[in-house]
Amino acid sequence: MKVVTVAHSPDADDIFMFYAIKFGWVGMKDVRFDNVALDIETLNVKALENYYDISAISFGLYPLIKDEYALLRTAVSFGEGYGPKLIKKKGIKLKRNFKVALSGKYTTNALLFKIAYPDARIIYKNFLDIEKAVLDGEVDAGVLIHESILTYDNALEVEREIWDVWQELSGGGLPLPLGGMGVRRSLPITRAIAYEEVLTKAVEVAYKNKKLLSKMLIERDLIRVDEEKLKEYLNLYANADSISMSELQLDAIDKLFEIGYDGGYYEEKVDVRDYLVPKEYNDYRFA
Repeated sequence: MKVVTVAHSPDADDIFMFYAIKFGWVGMKDVRFDNVALDIETLNVKALENYYDISAISFGLYPLIKDEYALLRTAVSFGEGYGPKLIKKKGIKLKRNFKVALSGKYTTNALLFKIAYPDARIIYKNFLDIEKAVLDGEVDAGVLIHESILTYDNALEVEREIWDVWQELSGGGLPLPLGGMGVRRSLPITRAIAYEEVLTKAVEVAYKNKKLLSKMLIERDLIRVDEEKLKEYLNLYANADSISMSELQLDAIDKLFEIGYDGGYYEEKVDVRDYLVPKEYNDYRFA
């Protein structure tokens, strides 16, 4: 049996979207899908090393790994009126060159933040440590991601939503592309297509069985939030729009790549549709 590693973050939406496979609800008869959960920046760095067969990544990273990974259409997270939050202590006025903690150099929120705040002094921390860094005065502000956006210390307040940064930079009308999945190009095309189909089915099954799957995740202590917060978070990032990317979502990714290229973060302008898993290959092959 072939073993394929699927790497994802430990946040609730990624766990939710993968565990239909882990629990045996979806699969392939000749493949065992193993999973590893690591913070998103670690996954981004590993993707730069072409390490995992299938990996969650920040969309902001993708133009840097496009020659090694094709993009899957499934298990995606977009913001629609919400997203990461730039937080600070209440009543504090940030200076132009304020010190800020971000969750990683290659994250989408870091790309947008750097363009919006070119004079900020950036340090990078694990996303779980950012709130404490602000409370302790190690930094003036920090960008919260994942479940941290739902609840944070009462001593903190939101300086700015990254959603608002995105709206200004993109011109509005598009969802905020945050994270997706990539598959190594070294895998045979037919295998890559099959893996995308399995993962798509897993996300669809998870979504259709949200109540049961959420209960199982909570009972097994596989997530960091309670039932109420899990429901809220999944509604944001593991919803019907996570099953397979729409044309509007693809347009949003293209806009992100355009913004990054214009900002000097990518060497060339990338059209996302050129880098999706070529699922039409089987149509031509078996025509």
